[in-house]
Amino acid sequence: MHLEGSCRCGAVTFSCDAYAPVPYMRCYCSICRKTDGGGGYAVNLGAHADSLKVVGSEEVATFSAVIDGRPSPAERRFCRRCGSALWVWDPRWPELLHPFASAIDTPLPAPPQIVHIMLDDKPDWVRADIRAGDEAHPAYPSLSLRDWHAAHDLLS
Repeated sequence: MHLEGSCRCGAVTFSCDAYAPVPYMRCYCSICRKTDGGGGYAVNLGAHADSLKVVGSEEVATFSAVIDGRPSPAERRFCRRCGSALWVWDPRWPELLHPFASAIDTPLPAPPQIVHIMLDDKPDWVRADIRAGDEAHPAYPSLSLRDWHAAHDLLS
């Protein structure tokens, strides 16, 4: 599925082709929550890194979190003007790109379920809206982004 996205101020627009376009997973880890999670969580999609096209790339900045005292190789990209989180790229998986669903302007399909992850990191003020049929995990789930989409016959 072809995705179009942008930051809040419009300085950055981008497009990419998603293989995993259904926004099903809510991550409550402190990194996602603090860099993108207005609702107390963040939602990433799966796309092909080589399909990324960016207009306004000079306004894109990079943040790499420190995890267990070491810098993460994952690069979170955001607009340096308005702070909007745009996508994550990790050199350990250079073929993958993970746009934040919050930055996507293209209508996205509704997920058949929500998978809540990293719930052990969720602060008390965040209410996880876990409904019948949803999954809840204290840490990472057993299925990857690609595997979940494949299991639900949702790969693009």
